Amino acid sequence: MHVRQARPGDAAAACEVLRRSITELCSADHHNDEKFLADWLANKTVKNVEAWIADPANFVCVAEENGKTAGVAAMTTSGRILLNYVSPDCRFRGISKMLLQRLEQQAVALDLAQCRLESTKTAEVFYRAAGFRDDNALPGKCGTSPCRAMIKDIGGAKAR
Repeated sequence: MHVRQARPGDAAAACEVLRRSITELCSADHHNDEKFLADWLANKTVKNVEAWIADPANFVCVAEENGKTAGVAAMTTSGRILLNYVSPDCRFRGISKMLLQRLEQQAVALDLAQCRLESTKTAEVFYRAAGFRDDNALPGKCGTSPCRAMIKDIGGAKAR
């Protein structure tokens, strides 16, 4: 398994991972509600993933195994983790953890003090195990879905 910064050519495979992961692994959040799921997936297009990768305010990384994209994660340069998804074919193999560690390494390189995120129900236990705690400074709403605003101190000097 190898984690690296995403390149524009990774967008299609990363988009497929995002869409499959949300659809197949996040039923605790979307409850198989077709409208809710469609709304969640609406911005998960190859064009948008290309834009996220190209945006200098973002850091996007992918996990690869045997030349296939197994996971994708993204964070803003201010330390807001935007996504961390794994292919359903690769679940429970430490890929999300590796991606999160890469995002945190990037945050440390940027000398950030904290990382923040809004967790789905599906991922909340994962983030707590990784050291994240409730962040009462953020509202607990992800689009139209309830979520858990979370924060983790990572040791950098910059405050937001």
